[in-house]
Amino acid sequence: MESSATRTIADALTRAIVEHKLRPGTKLAEQKLADHFGVSRTLVRQALFQLTQNRLVTLEPARGAFVSTPSVQEARQVFAVRRMLETEMTRAFVAGVTPAKIKALRTHVAAEKAAMVRADAGQRTELLGDFHVRMAELMGNEVLAQLLGDLISRCSLIMLMYQSAMAAEHSHEEHARIVDALAAKDADLAVRLMQEHLQHVEEALSFERELPGDDLSAALSSLSL
Repeated sequence: MESSATRTIADALTRAIVEHKLRPGTKLAEQKLADHFGVSRTLVRQALFQLTQNRLVTLEPARGAFVSTPSVQEARQVFAVRRMLETEMTRAFVAGVTPAKIKALRTHVAAEKAAMVRADAGQRTELLGDFHVRMAELMGNEVLAQLLGDLISRCSLIMLMYQSAMAAEHSHEEHARIVDALAAKDADLAVRLMQEHLQHVEEALSFERELPGDDLSAALSSLSL
């Protein structure tokens, strides 16, 4: 019961952030959240801790929890490193491609599509990022998968907050084309598609969006357990 309630609170906060109802830097007061959801502060604290794992929330000693403030510079640097890593990862994937690996990627792409049909922005963003980690996992390279996973988590908040549903749809379509190129064992095409894909994702981020106010109660008024 506790884990279910904690997950629901975390999901509600995620939606509020994704839907631009909470401004970066907003203080997430434990007591206010506990009163709103009708739960203990312990459950709220557990939910906030869960959100620190994907960097949606920052916990500051003696100050409390805040919606993380994304850094544009950090995002640019993360994408630069990702382009370096994923160019070679894509080429190596083609060298060891198998029908089973392609089937696994197609299953993942289908899950992306399902999340978009449900208009589940949080799940959509998670799956779009995990596509790249999944490639590394299927190669059997745990170090690369962990490194790539960390890089993607560092820009997940920025993508959640600044990537439009239309841009996400394009990312999904590009993933499908990358898988087709991998299946055809066309390394040059797969690499080019991956490079273009990462460039498109970065270019589609809109850092100039006007975000709403940071009234926690108003932001969560339509969200409940």
